[in-house]
Amino acid sequence: MYPFQVMKFETLVELMEKAGQEHAANEALGTRKGPGRWEWIHYRDLKKMVDEARGGLAALGVKKGDRIAIISNNRVEWVVTAFAAYGLGGVLVPMYEAQAPEEWKFILNDAGAKVVVAATETIYQTIRGFGGEVPSVTRVVCLNAASTEPDSFAKLLEAGRNSPAPLAPVAPEDQAAQLYTSGTTGEPKGVQLTHKNLSSNVLASCSRFDFGPGDRSLAFLPWAHAFGQTAELYTFIYFGAALAINDEIPNLVANLAEVRPTILVAVPRIFNRIYDGVNKQMAEKPGIIRKLFKEGRALSARLRQGEKLSFTEKLTHNLADKLIFEKVRAKFGGRLRFVVSGSAALNTEVAELIDALGIDVYEGYGLTETSPVVSVNYAGNRRIGSVGKALPGVEIRIDHSATEDSTSGEIIVSGPNVMTGYYNRPEENAQVLLPDGSFRTGDMGYIDRDGFLFITGRIKEQYKLENGKYVVPSPLEEELKLSPYIANVVLYGENQPHNVALVVADVAAILAWAKHHGIALGNLETNPEVKKLLMGELERYSKTFKGYEKPKDLLIITEDFTTDNGLLTPKLSVKRPNVIAKYGAALKKLYV
Repeated sequence: MYPFQVMKFETLVELMEKAGQEHAANEALGTRKGPGRWEWIHYRDLKKMVDEARGGLAALGVKKGDRIAIISNNRVEWVVTAFAAYGLGGVLVPMYEAQAPEEWKFILNDAGAKVVVAATETIYQTIRGFGGEVPSVTRVVCLNAASTEPDSFAKLLEAGRNSPAPLAPVAPEDQAAQLYTSGTTGEPKGVQLTHKNLSSNVLASCSRFDFGPGDRSLAFLPWAHAFGQTAELYTFIYFGAALAINDEIPNLVANLAEVRPTILVAVPRIFNRIYDGVNKQMAEKPGIIRKLFKEGRALSARLRQGEKLSFTEKLTHNLADKLIFEKVRAKFGGRLRFVVSGSAALNTEVAELIDALGIDVYEGYGLTETSPVVSVNYAGNRRIGSVGKALPGVEIRIDHSATEDSTSGEIIVSGPNVMTGYYNRPEENAQVLLPDGSFRTGDMGYIDRDGFLFITGRIKEQYKLENGKYVVPSPLEEELKLSPYIANVVLYGENQPHNVALVVADVAAILAWAKHHGIALGNLETNPEVKKLLMGELERYSKTFKGYEKPKDLLIITEDFTTDNGLLTPKLSVKRPNVIAKYGAALKKLYV
């Protein structure tokens, strides 16, 4: 669709400078102002705001090497703050609004942040309330404050207009950002990423995809995380494409219909919801529609494999597309060309369904420590179930000595995207960074003969059963979560005779099931009929598991894992140690 453009840059400062010039008239960022109403800022105006904010930060005493923290969800001011900081040679330290105040305090002290940009009045007052507990902080700016307030973002921009600041000399090797890992185990660590790390990753990723100024997306991944920041924000800026900013997750479906994106960057949880929703809808349809859906999926799979369909098969596939698949695509706005998925493993069955719907899904793999993209599937080079081939300039090798497994080994990554190290963590750096600068990911996988990388689990998560067999739980849990009655699940079995499962019941689905079958539930968590249903679901969705991997019993709960209860990280990864700490005693009773 678009000839690949080469806009050379070595720093994120250059990226914004060139985007502001070459894409000046293009829509850059859209903000929802109400149902069907979006306010767009163009690249020329975005660059103007960045220039003003740079002057404002300079007026606050920010200079090269200083840490500028921002605690905010995605918004125009997030982008402005980031690039203003880069332009002064500052280091951006992004955090999530959903994080606990104690985490903010820890990160501010660990990073030695000088200025904090807070999204809301509540966050602003919280940071101000830390006082001497965060001695490095000299100023807090509030994005939502009235323009007349001295600490408002409007006043910061005004100061920059009155006292413009030139761009500082920034080299590719200079640090650009310090992104804190979510901390599924232990305290968050500050990942130091240079301009070269991030710029090289943007350029390598962009070489794999067919983007252009006419493309549009809906941004709902947090830019405080490396995946949303590089694969979405910086990539779209590079191409001069438009990003509408999703305001609230409950509005996501409605916003997709309004924005009508051509490209999406998403995470598996979104596709799991689509999978669940489509299957629930099909279960309520007449038998002839269910049959057409099944045949349409099978024919789509054959087309993907390069097979030719007969005339009758083409008619069947077209009918399935018209009556079923097209209606699902319409929920995305009807213009979607492809989707890039990352941040966690995408279940193969889910990927095949999305593909059957006529939406190309390109799954990739990466980590914060690798800026983040390591590998990705792309047009003409896609293998469902894999996370694609290594990006240009990135090398992947497999260390079997780390796993003692002849097939899967630890994934080791080298290239210009690998971090310089964790901030002030020499012991952790020694554990993960090899003498040649390569990074031990802690992830397990293998590379097939065509160069496609497959992820099989995470080394730290694997555990040994009493019989000596190793279990890697994450991919197994993803399979079990395909059940419409299971909202979440964690397998448990370390040093035990077999696996059991902690199942978060999908309460709405089970209530509907109980009503349909005339079952009085009472306490859902202890109801024997619910347990029978969920044990059947575990058996159904574990058919591909090895015998020792299958859970033999389960504990039912109705409280899902969330960031508020400390069982999910801000990027929605399960904090397994926290889950086991909370429910471990009850799970152990299942073995008595």
